[in-house]
Amino acid sequence: MSFEDIFNRKLALAPMEDVTEPPFRLICKRLGADIVYTEFISCEGLIRDAKKARAKLFFYKDERPLSIQIFGGNDDSMTEAAKIAESASPDFIDINCGCWVKDVAMRGAGAGLLRDLPRMRTIADKVVRAVDLPVTLKTRLGWDEKSIVIIEVAKMMQDTGIRALTVHCRLRSQGNKGDADWSWGKKIKDAGITIPIILNGNIKTPEDVKYVFDNFEPDAVMIGQGAVTNPWIFRQSKYFLEHGTPEAEPSVDERITTCVEHLRLAVELKGEKLGVREFRKHYSGYFRDMKNISKFRLELMQIDEFEIIKEKLLSYKYIHEKTELIKN
Repeated sequence: MSFEDIFNRKLALAPMEDVTEPPFRLICKRLGADIVYTEFISCEGLIRDAKKARAKLFFYKDERPLSIQIFGGNDDSMTEAAKIAESASPDFIDINCGCWVKDVAMRGAGAGLLRDLPRMRTIADKVVRAVDLPVTLKTRLGWDEKSIVIIEVAKMMQDTGIRALTVHCRLRSQGNKGDADWSWGKKIKDAGITIPIILNGNIKTPEDVKYVFDNFEPDAVMIGQGAVTNPWIFRQSKYFLEHGTPEAEPSVDERITTCVEHLRLAVELKGEKLGVREFRKHYSGYFRDMKNISKFRLELMQIDEFEIIKEKLLSYKYIHEKTELIKN
């Protein structure tokens, strides 16, 4: 299988800071994600051997194919960081040219490179030549509505040897709000771009996934917040693509079992105190649309011990199962 085939009508989990850590990536992989990405990692942190940056290089073998994503505005630093990332043996390396947050973009990294295309090209070119692994890149349509440069960027990246391009179909000025213009997927293809194009941005449901595939010709679709609020979106999307009808929602049993496993992995990786605390952002996704759940979720948020949380989750599952038996 060629590298390009990795993206052939596939579903990717987007890189998200403080979210796409190894346990969440592994859970999403088990639930149907075809490709996963690490959180974006600062090139400066990597070359200075910062503990937090280095920790982000870890991944489970079952996550493959996996990409390590790096960001920065200095070509020499990015080159050295790419070599360090390569030493961790991912399947490919991704360059972040799409992060919109002020601390990144205003310092000439992430989406800030959309205002300096020659520097973006230099970084991409040097990273491609510095490593043996395939290199991909993620970006946005442009800085703002007056500077939509995605066609130029796509041609430039293809020329430098970038092997695939992910397009978050919003502007930097939009952040993560407002509509995403997925139509740029077809426009990029029509401009003669032959490397895989992955479309991202505001894709939140299986219906969105099918609509994007059917109308805008991406090679792959990347899902971000839609996976946070519903980790089952990958499996559900594949079912919808194949059958044209929605898959049944995961049972309470499956939700609780998966939640416990995710929390166990988090505690195993980060220790109980930090693992439990950082996991709290995931409860809403696991308990999405469950009736009368808010009080129980708030109760879990106050607990710091894994075994107590596990016991409460399994008790909730047992009570629910018993209630359903009585109903039937």
